[in-house]
Amino acid sequence: MVSMEQLVAFAAMATVIILIPGPSVLFVVGCALAYGRRTALASVAGNALAVLVLTAAVALGIGSIVERSVVVFTALKLIGAAYIIYLGVQAIRERGSLTEALAEADPGGRGGGRRALGQGFVVGVTNPKTIVFFAAVLPQFVEPGNGHVPLQMMVFGLAFCLIALVCDSVWGTVAGAARAWFARSPQRLAAIGGTGGLLMIGLGVTVATTGRKD
Repeated sequence: MVSMEQLVAFAAMATVIILIPGPSVLFVVGCALAYGRRTALASVAGNALAVLVLTAAVALGIGSIVERSVVVFTALKLIGAAYIIYLGVQAIRERGSLTEALAEADPGGRGGGRRALGQGFVVGVTNPKTIVFFAAVLPQFVEPGNGHVPLQMMVFGLAFCLIALVCDSVWGTVAGAARAWFARSPQRLAAIGGTGGLLMIGLGVTVATTGRKD
């Protein structure tokens, strides 16, 4: 159904988009800086649950469309690519405000694990970067000729979830262990945001120029 070649190619692109600092990463790092590693990992679990929900929604809703309409697929791809590039430009323009964003990642929160789990879910399920990736990028790795398109999407979505779980846990663990180092250097946060923006622009161009595999 899903070949190893497909899975490896998807995992490579998914890892790039996951590693780019976005709402979920900022939230995880913010929790780590404010409350430590345990709270950050609770928010990672919440985000993983959100990814599973998005996976099911995309697989059941977009899978049938992708299977039947090349026009709709192309439109989704180009819209998604344009939005990813837009997010990259915004990340570069606003890289100096990452410190404030981190400070507001859990406004008024007490750092409880259950609260962080719920907030992580909300941030994850409304994360435009993940939504766009699932709607515009994930379908490109599906082989309609193999059948069971929604099931193929679920497999890719689960792979994305596992990669996100590992990468976000690393973000939270590292940030929790280096709270003071990150907090006293806005330049380091700005460099992360700028680099992430460039990677996002590159990913958007790749999405726009990649053709459908039929």
